[in-house]
Amino acid sequence: MKKVSFLVAAFAVSALSVSAQKAYEGTRFLDNWYVGVKGGVTTPTTHSAFWPNMRAETGIELGKQITPVLGVSFEGLTGINTSFSKTAFDDLNLGVLGKINLNNLFGGYNGEPRLFELEGIAGFGWGHDFVNSSMGADRSYMVSRFGASFNFNLGEKKAWAVNVRPAIVYRMDGDRAQQLNVNKSKIEILAGVTYRFASSNGKHYMTIQKPYNQAEVNSLNEAINALRAENARKDEALGAKDAENARLEKELTDLRNAPKQVETIIQNTHSKSLESVVTFRQGKTTISTDQIPNVERIATYMKNNPKSTVSIKGYASPEGSAEVNARVAKQRAEAVKNMLISKYKISASRITAEGQGVGAMFSEPDWNRVSIATLSESE
Repeated sequence: MKKVSFLVAAFAVSALSVSAQKAYEGTRFLDNWYVGVKGGVTTPTTHSAFWPNMRAETGIELGKQITPVLGVSFEGLTGINTSFSKTAFDDLNLGVLGKINLNNLFGGYNGEPRLFELEGIAGFGWGHDFVNSSMGADRSYMVSRFGASFNFNLGEKKAWAVNVRPAIVYRMDGDRAQQLNVNKSKIEILAGVTYRFASSNGKHYMTIQKPYNQAEVNSLNEAINALRAENARKDEALGAKDAENARLEKELTDLRNAPKQVETIIQNTHSKSLESVVTFRQGKTTISTDQIPNVERIATYMKNNPKSTVSIKGYASPEGSAEVNARVAKQRAEAVKNMLISKYKISASRITAEGQGVGAMFSEPDWNRVSIATLSESE
């Protein structure tokens, strides 16, 4: 028994040392817990007919994955009564199990569970027989359990798993020398379903933490300081844009109240043309609260002038690649269009929206993060 305990402990220490070579995310105390339900059968290992002496067994399990290799669980199992006992269950077994993920131990952990994984299992616990008949009295004893778990991890999130677990269970009462006696053991075959709870990293399992060296840390600090300086500069630019926006809003109000003052001639057709500007923050494609009045003015004009249409053109500032800027510019135009349709019930047939890529309307590059809506109405 001492030799077996030593080998199990050495195996666990080896598993911990292998796992310690990497840093992981989602390893807090409340992370990586799981719960499982299971059922199956047991039958004596020797001196009994395999099938006639088989009986059903069911139980629950609460466990925690300590590292990608090492796990521990607490298990309660009970056997369905097949004896002369008047109780519903023949026995109760409460135990602690240590688990070694052999795939991760020998193949390394890739940052998420594999579709199929094999675990080695060893544990001990307390057992109790419910006799409650003239054949004898209730008995309590220690048990040990050795086996394997075949786990099938399901779904993209790997939250659920189906497992099949064969094991041999030794009853450890009586003479110390007979504690791992096969004649006092039973074969146990269980199948069950396990659910892993979500962890602090947003996953249902540990993820590999990206290591940073000091040079990367210094580079990140410099980048943060540069972003802070840029943010201060952009706050100043934003104040200027707010002033510009107020001016444009006033112009729009004046033009809406007196539309003939901006009358133009296009191909011998009289049309009224008004413009409204909706500004966006860097990298954003959603309309902020302070810009909603600009969209509402467009909607109000179109409701008051049923024949009017609007052409919306989205622009981006020069940061980033051309592909990203083209996408952002289009999304900004679409954002104004969608708000006119969903919030103000303007017909989509009266609206056109398109992205124009990087804008060059304003001298400050940052000011070109806009959607310009041009209202027109044929007379």
